[in-house]
Amino acid sequence: MAGVSAPPPMDEKAKRTRDLLASFYNNTSNSNSGAPSSPSAAASNLTPRSASSLDSINSPSFDPTSYMSLLVQKSNLEGLLQKHVQMAAEIKNLDTDLQMLVYENYNKFISATDTIKRMKSNILGMETNMEQLLAKITSVQSKSDSVNTSLFEKREHIEKLHRSRNLLRKVQFIYDLPSRLNKCIKAEAYADAVRFFTGAKPIFEVYGDSSFQECKRASEEAINTVIQNLQGKLYSDSEPIEARAEAVVLLKQLNFPVDNLKTSLLEKLEDCLLKLEDESKDVSVGEISKTFRAYLIIFPDSEQRLIELAQGLFSRRYDAVRDQLKKRLRSVDLLELLRIIWEDVTTIDQVLPEAALPAFSLESTCSSIRQHISIAFSHLQHEISDAVAGSQSKSNEDKDELDLQIVLENGKKAAMQGSLDLLVELRQFFDENLELLPKLRELITDWVQEGFQEFFQNLEKHFILLSGSSTNSGPLGESSSSDHLTQSPDKLPTGLVLVLSQLAVFIEQSVIPKVTEEIAASFSGGGVRAYEYGPAFIPGEICRLFRSAGEKLLHLYINTKTRKISVVLKKRFTTPNWIKHKEPREVHMFVDILLQELEGVKIEVKQILPCGVIKKHRNSDSVGSGSTNSSRSHPNAIREDKLTHTNTQRARSQFLENHLAKLFEQKMEIFTKVEYTQESVISTVIKLCLKSLQEFVRLQTLNRSGYQQIQLDMEFLKAPLKQLVDDDDAAIDFLLKEVNNAAHERCLDPIPLEAPILDKLISAKLVKNKDLSGSPL
Repeated sequence: MAGVSAPPPMDEKAKRTRDLLASFYNNTSNSNSGAPSSPSAAASNLTPRSASSLDSINSPSFDPTSYMSLLVQKSNLEGLLQKHVQMAAEIKNLDTDLQMLVYENYNKFISATDTIKRMKSNILGMETNMEQLLAKITSVQSKSDSVNTSLFEKREHIEKLHRSRNLLRKVQFIYDLPSRLNKCIKAEAYADAVRFFTGAKPIFEVYGDSSFQECKRASEEAINTVIQNLQGKLYSDSEPIEARAEAVVLLKQLNFPVDNLKTSLLEKLEDCLLKLEDESKDVSVGEISKTFRAYLIIFPDSEQRLIELAQGLFSRRYDAVRDQLKKRLRSVDLLELLRIIWEDVTTIDQVLPEAALPAFSLESTCSSIRQHISIAFSHLQHEISDAVAGSQSKSNEDKDELDLQIVLENGKKAAMQGSLDLLVELRQFFDENLELLPKLRELITDWVQEGFQEFFQNLEKHFILLSGSSTNSGPLGESSSSDHLTQSPDKLPTGLVLVLSQLAVFIEQSVIPKVTEEIAASFSGGGVRAYEYGPAFIPGEICRLFRSAGEKLLHLYINTKTRKISVVLKKRFTTPNWIKHKEPREVHMFVDILLQELEGVKIEVKQILPCGVIKKHRNSDSVGSGSTNSSRSHPNAIREDKLTHTNTQRARSQFLENHLAKLFEQKMEIFTKVEYTQESVISTVIKLCLKSLQEFVRLQTLNRSGYQQIQLDMEFLKAPLKQLVDDDDAAIDFLLKEVNNAAHERCLDPIPLEAPILDKLISAKLVKNKDLSGSPL
């Protein structure tokens, strides 16, 4: 119909949406060419490529007609309904996402719109303003050109006059330079003088030989005076280092050769450093620090030499500290010295960090503290030694008898209190606020533990060395062994050897446990050594060491006393001719000497050792070959033998019966383990003396009188020896009987004294001793 109007144009929004969808699905070409006329035609146009698009609906090459054709062919009605529901849900989700996208960007769209409106309103009035500005600039430019044109000739004249004026000023400055320099010299304003002369120097180089010859000569004379004054200030000890450094800088500006001055100034610096080491000199590290800073500015190439001087300075200071440590410096004094040096190191390090002084100071501090700890332990050992050995020399000077109990108490006090005081002193290294100490805590802990370990080991060796002992036979006549000692001559008195023995026991039982507790409380842990090798201080090892030392020294005391008494016994039995011995009339004087020596042992032992119960001898039913501990009985039936036999036959019969009786008697263990008690030590000494006496008798050949003399002496010894050793009568009786048996065996005519005669002689000796003890000295 011609009168029907055309359909209204598509809405702009709907058109834009369609275009977006078309660009998304790449459907422009299809829409232009038209859709197929029927589903069959579409199906006929299917290709493998289009068939594959069924699984990729979102691909750019998506063909909706082909997709629908394939979907209808491959799916039944139920499948198409499910696909419809799925696609409807996807479309709904996409619409929701698009809506959220619009909501999120809505504020941005509104803000952009407002900004565009403001820009549009502002631009409207800008063109008018720019036109007015252009007109004003053009007016200013025209007026400036007219002024420049009118003043051009006068400006050239003014510039020419200005140049002439500057030239006249320079000329006037040159003519006034000598007077200016003299004024600066009088005012000691050498920096101004150098500045004036260096400013005029280029003019003198050009016109100095013609126009300004006189001015140049006068200026050079003045500047020579300045140079001399600067040199004098440089070498003056009264001038501060800043003024001397300024003098060097001014001389360098005047091209004066300062290389020869460098050596001189460094020598001055060395003298200043030496004054710093002398406490009586008033030189501070602050001044030295300023000096180093000034030298680095003046002589940049002298840095290596300054490093050597700084390191040498602190090396000498730490050497001085180590020299003071040899005099047993207290820990608090050492810490004060180290603190002062560290503060000086910090000050110098701020100026000269290349010298690495903190690292050097840390190493030197380690060395000083370790030396201090070592010397402290050495002094503690000397104190303990002086408490024991020093009492001997003091007693010799006063000619008084040595009180062993006091010596022992002094030694105990020195060992216990000295160790605890040393721990308290060394703990100060952890209480101070010195910056270096926290870095050394683990090392100090290791050094203290190692120090105590070495101290106790050296103390044990010192005890053995102090006793003047050497390897020899054991205390019970055993074969030689490194565990048994004998005293060398001209050493400590035997009483002090007993003191050392008891002191070793005290250290094992009291000192080491207390020191262990203190170390665990204050010096626990350790550094690398503790992790790799375990703790440096091992109390169990030290306790075993002193336990062994105590036993060695106790055996040494017993051996020494026994050998001293054995000398008297040997002299008694080797001097007389026993074959021609006279009949006994009294107890021999060697008995008094023997008892006197044993009484001396008892006095010493009672001062040192506590009372205790000795271990009695034990009997056993075992029978064996004879030994030092085997029994020897005196046959009671010998005196009832036939009296008609000759003396020789009677001796042979008695000898035979003696040995037959030994085979059927019990063995007696005489020597038990030596304990740290009075009774045990005294008993062991007496038993050893009686065994020595038995051996001396065996080496002699006796007549009847000699045999009877020995019988009398042994009978007299019974009572006093039993008084010295309580509760061990059986062992004393046994050993005295052994001596009688030995004499009986070695006698040519072994007829003993009758009991009444024996009692009479013993009573006479007792009365005589009583009279001697009651008589005044």
